[in-house]
Amino acid sequence: MIVDLAIAQFRPAKADPDGNLTAIVQTVLRALELDPRPRLVVFPETALTGYFLEGGVREHGRSADALFADLDERWTEAAPPGASIDVALGFFEFAEQRAFNSAMYVTLGGELAGIRHVHRKVFLPTYGVFQEERFVEAGGGIQAFDTAWGRTAMLICEDAFHGIAGTLAALDGAEVILVLSASPARGAEGPELPGNLRRWDQLASGMAAEHGVFVVLSQLLGFEGGKGFAGGSTAWAPNGGRILRGPLWEEALISLRIDKDELLRQRVEQPLLADLESAWLRLLDASPGAGLRRET
Repeated sequence: MIVDLAIAQFRPAKADPDGNLTAIVQTVLRALELDPRPRLVVFPETALTGYFLEGGVREHGRSADALFADLDERWTEAAPPGASIDVALGFFEFAEQRAFNSAMYVTLGGELAGIRHVHRKVFLPTYGVFQEERFVEAGGGIQAFDTAWGRTAMLICEDAFHGIAGTLAALDGAEVILVLSASPARGAEGPELPGNLRRWDQLASGMAAEHGVFVVLSQLLGFEGGKGFAGGSTAWAPNGGRILRGPLWEEALISLRIDKDELLRQRVEQPLLADLESAWLRLLDASPGAGLRRET
């Protein structure tokens, strides 16, 4: 099965969710003009507001329901009649009287319009330039979910630095893992690949190869408080090979075609996921010090 996707390498205006939402809708409209037309557009982490919002989370966070209602209304007004497309989008979420760094997967237009899934960032970096634990709370889990084109999961930036996150997504049946990221550039400014993106190459390639999944990484773009987000979004095949890399330091709408038959070929040639599935509960039972338990 062939699935066409698009990665939106997006530059939000900091603390301007209304203006950014307009730009997001315009970006998705441009995606409708791509040939072939994608079934999904993946935006980066905190695309709605910018990343270094800090205390501004209290002012600019939204509930998932309110954000979807606003997004769907704008889509209905602007899109061609009957046009439908999926969108993955990062935002600061209010839920249960708490704030989260979240990503939502929605369908716009058509009979299936609605929220498919909301993922709340589990691992919150609070070191160096990062202060997430001061402003948001950690999410409670990682789950895969079904879409019209297959089963997927979402991770947000630091989640992917912890191998258990990709493992949990794959064990729950994810065929494609979407990683929404706001990763400040380190080590280079200009045409040279920044050091943080070299690190992402290692992480994403390893996740894809270990679990026989596609990994799609959408990186934020722009400058906030002197810190630059370089773009350079990537996608990886189930054998760990890079499919593409987006441009550095510029907005882009990047077309991506994946062949889900590659999942079967890779998992037959290297059945690492099957080995993990057969050993997972046994490993947990043999590791009481890990504090991990699952009902059987």
